[in-house]
Amino acid sequence: MHEMSIAAAVVEQVDTAAREHRAPGVARVRLQVGELAGVVPEALDFCFELACAGTLVEGAVLDTEVVEARARCSPCAVEWAVGMPPDLGCPDCRSGVGVELLAGRELQILDVEWAAGPGVPAEQKG
Repeated sequence: MHEMSIAAAVVEQVDTAAREHRAPGVARVRLQVGELAGVVPEALDFCFELACAGTLVEGAVLDTEVVEARARCSPCAVEWAVGMPPDLGCPDCRSGVGVELLAGRELQILDVEWAAGPGVPAEQKG
């Protein structure tokens, strides 16, 4: 299950950033995950909770934004939702040549919300 290695990497990056910013903790982590990234959001949620144990990220909410896979046909300039399973044949000219994947492979931390400490408002870190 590669979701555990992804969750561990996210937690490590966010925990390190929280320590560098002297944040008391992390309230929320927002991820962008492409439809074709091969990540099961429910499995990632479960693994994230496990990976957070003992870190400044423990107790944080994981918000996952799934990005629809989209492609464009270079010869005829048509764009379409690739879908699952992926269909990379142009729905207009049926060409499979010159197809460009525009979105769907994303896997990135969009932002982190630090936990508010006593008398300190929560702040966004992009």
